[in-house]
Amino acid sequence: MAKANDLMQYNKGISLQKQKLLIIQSLLLELTDEDNHLTGKQIIEKLERMGISVERKTLYDDIATLNGSGLNIEITKNGHANAYYIGERLFTDEELFVLADAVASSRFLTQKKSSELIKKLQKLTSNHKAKSLRRQIFVENRAKAFNEDIYYTINLINHAVFTKTQIEFKYFTYDIDRKKQYRHGGEFYKVSPYYLIWKDDNYYLIGYSNKREKVVYFRVDRMSNVQLSELKRVELSTDELEIAKNLRTTFNMYSGTPEYITLEVDNSLIDVIVDRFGERTICKRISENTFVCRVDVQISPTFWGWLFSFGNKMKVTAPEWVVNDAKKNIDIIENNYNNT
Repeated sequence: MAKANDLMQYNKGISLQKQKLLIIQSLLLELTDEDNHLTGKQIIEKLERMGISVERKTLYDDIATLNGSGLNIEITKNGHANAYYIGERLFTDEELFVLADAVASSRFLTQKKSSELIKKLQKLTSNHKAKSLRRQIFVENRAKAFNEDIYYTINLINHAVFTKTQIEFKYFTYDIDRKKQYRHGGEFYKVSPYYLIWKDDNYYLIGYSNKREKVVYFRVDRMSNVQLSELKRVELSTDELEIAKNLRTTFNMYSGTPEYITLEVDNSLIDVIVDRFGERTICKRISENTFVCRVDVQISPTFWGWLFSFGNKMKVTAPEWVVNDAKKNIDIIENNYNNT
């Protein structure tokens, strides 16, 4: 929403009088809310300082016109005078706080991009509320992305998914000095994109790799030099499409073996199970203190890290090969400390 002073600079060929309605609208949006009002006299004085003359009766008509156009202008009393303020807005205060906190805490956004987006969110409320919004936002020890291009990469990938077009990009990781190390010597990956998903605070692309001839996934913040190809994407077979769909819901975005497993869990961790696998997860009580559930995961280092973080309050009990794999991983960890 343009500010009142900005509107005065807009299209100088148009008289200020013709811009009057837009300027009144901007004044109300910027300066008023349910706790901060402007009387008719105050609005007239502000307009006069901008070189716009207006009579009180004309102002009443202007307010009515703006209300009729969909702007929610409420009328209250300031002494004996009418006072005006913006009532309902596109977003409530609570919704803006949630959006701002989400932007501030998102790891895939750089600090610079988070700040830019929050400033735009602040324009959706009054100047008074915007100040309060800035004071509320604080995320402790939150790691932020280094890749400034990710914001535009996401938009390009979405476009490629909807237009069924292949994309090309370079893929990298960071070394100990936080410098980019490109995979395969900086070779361009050629991928047919199918799904863009948000998981564990990161965006992931699921698609078909031309080189590997299989469905794979990539962390979007590790992609650079992303560009559209002139080629249409490779159409997946029924089995490949099922694999791509399953990757959207399996445990974490880390290569592993898909498997249905049985977990024996302490009752105190029921919220953990629901948060991770959803409210539809079927749990069966097996003792006063424990229950079991069968869940779909990918057996990977990430899975073991998650499972072992709960100590003796959670263990895998089936299938047998996964139980044996758990024992091997525990032995590896134990040996690592025995050798120190």
